[in-house]
Amino acid sequence: MTSETPAFDFRAVLLSGFLPAALFAIGEGAIIPIIPIAASSLGASLAFAGFVAALILVGELIGDVPSGVVVARIGERNAMIGAAAVSVVGLLVCTVAPNAWVLALGVFLVGVSTAVFALARHAYMTTAIPLQIRARALSSLGGVFRFGYFVGPFIAAGVVHLTGTTQSAFWIHIVCCLLAAVVLLVLRDPATGARGFRRPPRASRPDATTATNAATAATEPPTDTGAQFVQEEAHGLFRTIRANRAVLLRLGSGAGLIGALRAGRQVILPLWAVSVGLDDSTAALVIGIAGAVDFALFYTSGQIMDRWGRLASALPCMVGLSISYFLLAWSGHLDARVGWFVAIAMGMSLANGVGSGILMTLGADLAPRDHPAPFLGAWRFTGDFGQAAAPLVISGVTAVASIAVASGVMGVLGLVGAGILLRYVPRYLPRRLR
Repeated sequence: MTSETPAFDFRAVLLSGFLPAALFAIGEGAIIPIIPIAASSLGASLAFAGFVAALILVGELIGDVPSGVVVARIGERNAMIGAAAVSVVGLLVCTVAPNAWVLALGVFLVGVSTAVFALARHAYMTTAIPLQIRARALSSLGGVFRFGYFVGPFIAAGVVHLTGTTQSAFWIHIVCCLLAAVVLLVLRDPATGARGFRRPPRASRPDATTATNAATAATEPPTDTGAQFVQEEAHGLFRTIRANRAVLLRLGSGAGLIGALRAGRQVILPLWAVSVGLDDSTAALVIGIAGAVDFALFYTSGQIMDRWGRLASALPCMVGLSISYFLLAWSGHLDARVGWFVAIAMGMSLANGVGSGILMTLGADLAPRDHPAPFLGAWRFTGDFGQAAAPLVISGVTAVASIAVASGVMGVLGLVGAGILLRYVPRYLPRRLR
């Protein structure tokens, strides 16, 4: 394989590529389990606390609208630095929030900045990596985020315990954002040699050119699918969606449901912890341990996709998450529901870890090689739409019925998503990538 995969060195991108993403993810991982608890401490009901937690994902969805154009125009590095600055503003609002509504505003701003940061990193990796190791590279990037979601709750649990206030967890993300911005300003981009706010022409990126020449033929979708990829940088999100509506409506629906089940897990586990009577620090600890299980499988997921195809990762992920949601709904009436909650949280993380990097890998498989940002923005919009909708569904069903019914609804959606992926991945991807 070494003769077929030129000029991509993981060590060269470790600091400038993965370190900023790791810092950002640690901060986000610290606040995600805390958001519904912070909302509850400010007087929000269980249902409204779920709504506030969902706003970080709604913000990501709204942030997808300009993110493709922003990244294409100012470059990945500048976009990430700007996103970190906007996130700091939102986090400062969270720390001083006098009520749940002001907290919701800060959470929304953090979500918008997260969308831009994530797309910028995804676009760089898509252009820089060769096809033969794409899934492993993007799964490693997914593993970086999972590392943050694993470490973050532990840090949050310690900080909340020491300070006695839930809002103190937001300072963790502030520090992480500032450190990520410093790293991006100081270190050189290994693909371009750029430092700080410089943005060299995309054509000067040797790794992108190499990856383009090596991968275009293998990743071009069949001509009879009706998917026409937009290659101009200036195209906005909705124009790109219109041009690629066939693949985004079909395969993108499956991506949206993957995002929905993942996002639902992040919201329903803290809410379930509250409903079974766990205290703040214990809930954060359990979710952090579950994150360790998730994180441990990131490279295994990439190996599965590179060796056996994308479905070999996507289907076990979706089916496993669905079963976990059904078990969570079933366990709500049991005397040992706390023990079941811990076991199911671990099972959800196991299933989610098997699918580490699947959305980024599918997006990279489908995106044009020269200017991927607009298409990736549209692709991420479909996934983030599911991520934003799922917590709202959980919040709404919990308010109308119960959290157990909400968990059962998510399980059904997971089975539907598995069927969509089984139907459309073979249609839109070449045989060697399925």
